[in-house]
Amino acid sequence: MPRKPASPMAAPRSFLWSRRIFLTVLTGFVLLPVYVMLTSSLKPLADVTQSFRWLPSELTIRPYIDIWSTVPLADYFVNSLIVAGAATVCSVVIAVFAAYAVSRYTFRGKRVFTVTVLSTQMFPGILFLLPLFLIYVSIGNSTGIALFGSRGGLILTYLTFSLPFSIWMLIGYFDSVPKDLDEAALVDGCGPLGALFRVIVPAAIPGIVAVAVYAFMTAWGEVLFASVMTNETTRTLAVGLQGYSTLNDVYWNQIMAASLVVSVPVVAGFLLLQRYLVAGLTAGAVK
Repeated sequence: MPRKPASPMAAPRSFLWSRRIFLTVLTGFVLLPVYVMLTSSLKPLADVTQSFRWLPSELTIRPYIDIWSTVPLADYFVNSLIVAGAATVCSVVIAVFAAYAVSRYTFRGKRVFTVTVLSTQMFPGILFLLPLFLIYVSIGNSTGIALFGSRGGLILTYLTFSLPFSIWMLIGYFDSVPKDLDEAALVDGCGPLGALFRVIVPAAIPGIVAVAVYAFMTAWGEVLFASVMTNETTRTLAVGLQGYSTLNDVYWNQIMAASLVVSVPVVAGFLLLQRYLVAGLTAGAVK
């Protein structure tokens, strides 16, 4: 049976093989650090501090047991979960209302507001570190409200750079939702809030999930502000991992084990919400 002629739009075989080789190399480049972390977390400390070996001579799960006693990792885990969860909920709720108002209503200063929200992303976070520190200390001295060294203060800190991006992202998504849905809901007797929660929010689930994932991942792995704005009782995981490095020794196997453990919530959430995340990030690109 004669072979069918290749389609004129088909990619050349050289391109296909080049793509396969590139993707294979890229996959190896991404998975190599994960393999090193995994194997190092299953080695005794003496083996980790010696010359690196690709295949460990001895495997042990002891580092995964010791990580909870060497440092108060469970307390750090709870602090990170509370801070990241609260920052995510606040970002989503505020961003939904703000983005809906910008997308559906015309008001004075609308363009200035959107430009200001977007322009905040141009500045590095370290610029806000000292001003926020001074503001929190001043508020604590004048009112007695302890923002510095508290979870609440860290949540407010994370909102300063996760909320603007969340609002900007949802504005683009709400713009892609037809306004006819709002009008149909108003005709059926819904008010503005009823139209938002009964019609717009269900249609904008992918965008809202994308905002939630972004806010959670930003707060979960942030180090700079957490290292300054927290104390011994409110320390988060990103900062608490430094406790495995002491003056006498560095517990490399426990550091690797703890790093893998604290990555589980983010990786699991990303895998579960991947399809919503992709749809939310690409929303509004084509209208």
